[in-house]
Amino acid sequence: MNELEDVSQHIHDKISSLQCMLDLSVIELPQNKIKKLGQELFALERLLEEFEKCVDQQKEQLEHLKELEVLSQKDLEDLQHMKDNIPPHLPRKMDTVSRREPGMNHNEAADIQPQAENVKTTKKIFVREMEFITMSEFEGIPQYMKGRVSYDQLNAAVHSINAAVTAKYKILHQSVKTLNNHARKLHQRFKDQETKDTKGQHFVVEEDIREFTQTKVDKRFQGILNMLRHCQRLRELRGGGLTRYMLV
Repeated sequence: MNELEDVSQHIHDKISSLQCMLDLSVIELPQNKIKKLGQELFALERLLEEFEKCVDQQKEQLEHLKELEVLSQKDLEDLQHMKDNIPPHLPRKMDTVSRREPGMNHNEAADIQPQAENVKTTKKIFVREMEFITMSEFEGIPQYMKGRVSYDQLNAAVHSINAAVTAKYKILHQSVKTLNNHARKLHQRFKDQETKDTKGQHFVVEEDIREFTQTKVDKRFQGILNMLRHCQRLRELRGGGLTRYMLV
């Protein structure tokens, strides 16, 4: 900006100088003075042309900066929108079982762990978990099926089912000798509920959800299970008076 001001001042000085020479032209001037006046006028014309080019360049830069400002503002708004709408649950596929089972107190969890002196090698236990529902999947669920259940409530149910699955299969992976009485009874119940159709599959029943989570298994929860079946997260397997919810 300072450069433009300097050029403008220089042109102004040139014009003032030429104006003085023209004022003096009423008096007969020597030929060399007239020639110098013509040269000054020619130089001033070229200077004005350069000045116009400079102004045009500055206009283009200004327009470009305005466009960048608009794009930057849009990016800022998008980032703010993402910040304000981060979902409480993010989809994931598999997690290592490393946490204590929900619904158990500290002593029970400790009893389920194998005795340290009897463990020579530690193996990581991988338990399959249900993926959280994405927003696009939630919006694809029919309204009559969703009712008043929100996106967060649906994924909270997914979290509870995953917690029950994790707790159940962590017990099943333990040696019966290392379990306390309560865990042994659970272990036996889990085995009794298995069938040839559940081999290699992960499933829970309503009793498991009550055992390991604080979720209320009621009519509303049944509606949530219907939504999860619609989203192909689980399927039902009935038999022996039980409804088994198998992860897909």
